[in-house]
Amino acid sequence: MTREDQRRWDERYTSKGPASVGAVKPPGIFAAYADMFPTTGRAFDIACGQGFASVWLAQRGLQVIGLDVSAVAIGQARQLSRHSGVDDRCRFDVVDLDDGLPDGPPVDVILCHKFRDRRLDHACIERLAPGGLLAMSALSEVDAAPGPFRTAPGELTAAFAGLDLVAAGEGQGQAWLLARA
Repeated sequence: MTREDQRRWDERYTSKGPASVGAVKPPGIFAAYADMFPTTGRAFDIACGQGFASVWLAQRGLQVIGLDVSAVAIGQARQLSRHSGVDDRCRFDVVDLDDGLPDGPPVDVILCHKFRDRRLDHACIERLAPGGLLAMSALSEVDAAPGPFRTAPGELTAAFAGLDLVAAGEGQGQAWLLARA
């Protein structure tokens, strides 16, 4: 990611202000499936932003690593985890995902909400522990205009066809998928 992109994301999160503990909850598109997320193990929250989903996963009992390109967002996520009492189960790192996922052991959950980088697909599949859950959502061309950051119809299910599909959907400009390794 370019320095300009990082600066733009930092400005965006600065303008949002600190994350509110009251906003911690499962990502909206996955709320109906919240009980499918495990309560033990390790998780990655890719492009975690202010850390709402990371903190929610930690409150469920998972050890979470949240990754984002914005140092401002990561600072807000760290503060949110402290205020939520789960900072012992959360680690947040500034990472340029153009370089791929950081090295480490397999994880039981990979959550990637409102972010899509096709170059990470294989790494996500490889990083999931046996039985691990992939929860991915992205902007979609379905019921929306095409764009450089939008998935094509059927793209997520095709990209992760090697996993066991739990649930998926497309519509109103969103695509999402839950699948197990």
